Amino acid sequence: MAGSRVQVNKAHKTRFSSKASRQVHKTSNTGKNRISKPDRNAAKGARDARIQRNKMVRDQKRDALLKEKRASSGATSPPRVIVLFGLSSSVNIKVLAKEVLELISPEDAGATSATVASPNYRLRATVLEAPHGDLLSCMEMAKVADLIAFVASASPCSSSSHIDSFGAQCLSVFRTIGLPSSVILIRDLPVDLKKRNDMKKMCMSNLASEFPEDSKFFPADTKDELHKFMWLFKEQRLSVPNWRSQRPYLMAQEVVDLVADDSNPGKCTLFLSGYLRARSLSVNQLVHVSGVGDFQLCKIDVLKDPCPLNAKKGEDLMDADELRNMQLICSLVPDSSKQEPLLVENVPDPLAGEQTFPTEADMALAKEFNKQKKQKKMVLPVGTSKYQAAWFGDDDVDDEDSENGDDGMVLDEGDNDSPGLQDNNHWDSHDDGTSLNSGDSDGETEADTMMTDGEQLTKEQIEDEIRKIKEAHAEDEEFPDEVDTPTDVPARDRFAKYRGLKSFRTSSWDPKESLPPEYARLFEFVNFSRTQKGVLAKALDMEQGSMDECLPAGSYVRLHVKEVPIDVASKLRELQKKLPVLVCGLLQHESKMSVLHFSIKKHDTYNAPIKSKETLIFHVGFRQFVVRPIFSSDAINSNKHKMERFLHAGRFSMASIYAPVSFPPLPLVVLKSGEGEVVKPAVAAVGSLRSIDPDRIILKKIILTGYPQRVSKKKAIVRYMFHNPQDVRWFKPVEVWSKCGRRGRVKEPVGTHGAMKCIFNGVVQQHDTVCMTLFKRVFPKWPEQRFQILDA
Repeated sequence: MAGSRVQVNKAHKTRFSSKASRQVHKTSNTGKNRISKPDRNAAKGARDARIQRNKMVRDQKRDALLKEKRASSGATSPPRVIVLFGLSSSVNIKVLAKEVLELISPEDAGATSATVASPNYRLRATVLEAPHGDLLSCMEMAKVADLIAFVASASPCSSSSHIDSFGAQCLSVFRTIGLPSSVILIRDLPVDLKKRNDMKKMCMSNLASEFPEDSKFFPADTKDELHKFMWLFKEQRLSVPNWRSQRPYLMAQEVVDLVADDSNPGKCTLFLSGYLRARSLSVNQLVHVSGVGDFQLCKIDVLKDPCPLNAKKGEDLMDADELRNMQLICSLVPDSSKQEPLLVENVPDPLAGEQTFPTEADMALAKEFNKQKKQKKMVLPVGTSKYQAAWFGDDDVDDEDSENGDDGMVLDEGDNDSPGLQDNNHWDSHDDGTSLNSGDSDGETEADTMMTDGEQLTKEQIEDEIRKIKEAHAEDEEFPDEVDTPTDVPARDRFAKYRGLKSFRTSSWDPKESLPPEYARLFEFVNFSRTQKGVLAKALDMEQGSMDECLPAGSYVRLHVKEVPIDVASKLRELQKKLPVLVCGLLQHESKMSVLHFSIKKHDTYNAPIKSKETLIFHVGFRQFVVRPIFSSDAINSNKHKMERFLHAGRFSMASIYAPVSFPPLPLVVLKSGEGEVVKPAVAAVGSLRSIDPDRIILKKIILTGYPQRVSKKKAIVRYMFHNPQDVRWFKPVEVWSKCGRRGRVKEPVGTHGAMKCIFNGVVQQHDTVCMTLFKRVFPKWPEQRFQILDA
């Protein structure tokens, strides 16, 4: 029997085995000689389909890359914008700009304009000089730059520091806005070859950490070195920030004649000429003129290109007079049925929340109430006659009942459905706001009002106000949220709009409750992300639409912007000589007011305190707003956020403002105007647009403090938190806590000077401090002036 068994050895593994040998274990029992096909390979040709799909994806990417390259460097593409920025004041930008223009200009033509068409390099370029020390001009140029050439000097006097303070500040702002393609040009290198190479290596090692890794360094002293730089720049694929590629924009090369509008006195039609960039522009779109506001278009003229790449021999570039009278190719007029309306604020119905006529149910309820009131018996003193009883009103009885145990303050529990602040009787008595001036202002002093109103203050008043703000900032750092109860005003009146919360994270708060009148002028989206997706898809379909409505990028156009104030248009013509005037097309809904929230951080170079509701200038992409934001923390696990009185350095906060809708992503640069005409605006903070949500709840937190007078284990008599027993009864439902970690409640008032008895969950120390936390919802301030033309 042992001889009948045959030894079977395990076959060697090999990666060269056939597919049939690897499928032997799947052989069916019925046919031993037939290899069965696995069920997973039922789809015939799956490998061929996968190969074909990968090839199709590669072809699409290649075609998109070729299309982008042709659009950016072809004859129909707009001129590339080169911004020359000096990293220090020792760099002479004017000489370098003149050399670059002479290099790329045709041989028979001089460098008479900033825009030059070079047949030798087969490109068109616009060379801009960033003035050193002018922050606003440098920012506006960086927003439209296709290439920023940072110029560093290698001279011995500047070798210790190649970047000065202004250069470092602008460089950080450029990073926030989004750096396009950038290069570093090194000037003033020595003639000796060895010293030249050593100096170049030293400059590169000192500056490499400040710029992106793909940035290249070029010496730029001779014509041959500039020729090498321009040849590589011609072949370079330029990268721009993503937010710039979502909207069409135009850098006005000419702000031409003003045509007065007869129907609207004080208004005119402004003509802006330039190359259209990034995307197609529709004549039915709204446009934003940087620093001025949003407007409609009444016409778009397509003009002959003043700087063609393939110009005929003997044809010179056009001068300023010829630009105004250049040949008109075609004109587009908006369609009234398709034109985007200029809606800024919602017009609320003043009677929308009123009930003018009572219903039958209200009449029946009133009859039942009157009947119960007649049947109600009054408790009168013994021996009172009918004549004396007529002088006792219902108010006297109600006052006695309230003193016996009716409290005014209501504590919000975590599971309560109603987020009521107080008893309705007490709350309604202060709705008119006439008797609570101190509560409504909420810490704003007379000096704050004077500063925000823009009155002419003396130098001593300005210095005194700055000193008070610095003292308040230091006090907020040491004792955050702590306020003193006033002695001349009852606490129940001073803090009437505040409430206590059982839990900041879980307690309910209705976002539609007690909204300010400004909220009736806002627009709100049901689903903002879905709206943004639909708006971007609509803009893409419009760009691919017919020529009758849209103009492609690269066209030289003249925009007819209607209903522009005459004084604003005149100032724009003067500003166009110093900095570029930018015009961008707006997406749908981007002119409507809403509540915008920005993630913001204080700039490292700004040391002065930034207070909430202070007037600031927000640069959001191509747009500018004059706003009065409030700062708050960004709580991840809660739908409520704590207000911050000051913007603290070293950490991110949320800034909420009233402003027109803008679809993210968009960068933010915050400027703070200096006091007086000489002081220029400074960079106060940087950040980015986070969301648009009017329902975001921002709560202002205050802490009332008291001190134990007598302590008996878990009980204590606390004084100096309130100054009369009525305030103690009002705030009785709110929980108290101590700085040593004890929690408790108010039992009853003691005496007539505001002392109260409190019971805690542990032994209280005599040196402890007893605190009570109150909250109130706050909102941004409505800006008095929404837009502001940049100061010259």
